[in-house]
Amino acid sequence: MIPRSRAAPGRPGYPRGMPRFIPSPTVNGFHVGPAYIHYYGLMYVVGIALAILITQRRWKAAGRDPSLVGEVALWAVPAGIIGGRIYFDLTTPKYIPHHWYGIFAVWDGGLGIWGGVALGALVGAWRVRRRGESVSLFADAVAPALLVAQAIGRIGNYFNKELFGGPTTLPWALQIPPAYRPPGYAASATFHPTFLYELIFDLALAAFLVWLGHHRAIRPPGLFALYVTGYSAFRIFEESLRVDPSEHFLGLRFNMYVAVILTVVGAVWFWRSQRPDRPVPAVPGGTADGTEPGPPAPDDAGSDAEDDDAAAPATDSSRPGG
Repeated sequence: MIPRSRAAPGRPGYPRGMPRFIPSPTVNGFHVGPAYIHYYGLMYVVGIALAILITQRRWKAAGRDPSLVGEVALWAVPAGIIGGRIYFDLTTPKYIPHHWYGIFAVWDGGLGIWGGVALGALVGAWRVRRRGESVSLFADAVAPALLVAQAIGRIGNYFNKELFGGPTTLPWALQIPPAYRPPGYAASATFHPTFLYELIFDLALAAFLVWLGHHRAIRPPGLFALYVTGYSAFRIFEESLRVDPSEHFLGLRFNMYVAVILTVVGAVWFWRSQRPDRPVPAVPGGTADGTEPGPPAPDDAGSDAEDDDAAAPATDSSRPGG
């Protein structure tokens, strides 16, 4: 029991000076000379860089050329940003800044994950296929890396004071200044930090996918299908908490419908990809499961040598004592 003399006024049990919530940041960026660097954009840059490094490591471990990852990123990252912004503009038009370039203002926040992943995946698959590599195997390599990038990106939401849920008085509640509170919530000071919930879940799911890939025989693109399933399932929970403006249909947020549909699609995709009767697609330059071909079996090598000896013509040097 904390002595009453050290407790905060009106809230027994809390030491004086201990915050009873997560405070909002007072700034959302910093100056480098005349340029103003937004933390939101910086977090996305850090997340993308980590995703590239993680994917390169996983792609190399599969016996493939890691330079392909950088080539794919040069195309897929811009496509992902464009797709993410298009999705945001279509699903949350109330958040578009009110000036002529508002639909492009990604530095003010506003990238829809699903739109970014969808367009980035399509463009990335195109580049992988042009190199003659397995799209399914590459998708499995990139799945955990995408989750790490998304987790880092959610830190940017914290600096933008966005992506929070309904009011709460939990010890980890997020304090939101009045200017950033949605209509109807002006009297509430603290809210669910849904960005933090997603950050934690993304890292946990990424770790699980890495573990699963090392300890279970998952056929490509099973890990990517689980990424779609797991992340979308979590978004069902997250969307049930969020109170920021969004398009609604039949009383539910538009993203709720997307989350439900993608959860089902991802689960069916995973089930179909792991069916025993489903042939595993061959991987150019490797075996069907994406590993490098091994040396020939000893029996086969020996029989080949015997066949060569039998086919060779006899010479004087082959005689005993010759």
